[in-house]
Amino acid sequence: MRTLIVTAFVSLDGVMEAPGGEAGYRNSGWTFKDVEFDPAAYEIKGREQQETAALLLGRTSYEAFAPVWPTMNEFAEYNAMPRYVVSTTLESDDARWPATILRSVDDVAALKDTEGGPIAVHGSATLGRSLADAGLVDRYHLLVFPLLLGAGKRLFSDADKDTTKLKLVEHEAYGNGITKQVFDVVH
Repeated sequence: MRTLIVTAFVSLDGVMEAPGGEAGYRNSGWTFKDVEFDPAAYEIKGREQQETAALLLGRTSYEAFAPVWPTMNEFAEYNAMPRYVVSTTLESDDARWPATILRSVDDVAALKDTEGGPIAVHGSATLGRSLADAGLVDRYHLLVFPLLLGAGKRLFSDADKDTTKLKLVEHEAYGNGITKQVFDVVH
């Protein structure tokens, strides 16, 4: 079974919306404008590209990334690997950044049952919450920013469900206040 990793930039209060910039969100761009840049804090992002075998996105994130990521050298590994987008409404993939369309969380569960390396979920707040609620997430890679953003899309669901136990497997604090927290989900 493949490992499903949710990776996110998140504020201390759990907001993950528009970390790099997105029109219509009041605190858009908070990862770059509100916290001093420290390249050491982003080491995990490069490692993720090396260790990931496939990319999984929700429709909104896919539509935001598809016109941009293929032209960015820093995402070369992601551009070369299989991509999947979960959507009930997307009619076809973007020819600039081809992806296989999955229609449900059950389709993601079937993908996890195939042979291959880890599958990474980037952005995709709604998808990440649905996968967690379905018990499909195996690991979280979090860069937690020392900010309280208030409103915004949250990484974690507010569904009334059984406790999800996590095991901290890697962590580091950086001089700019960002903390790296890597958790395995205890199944």
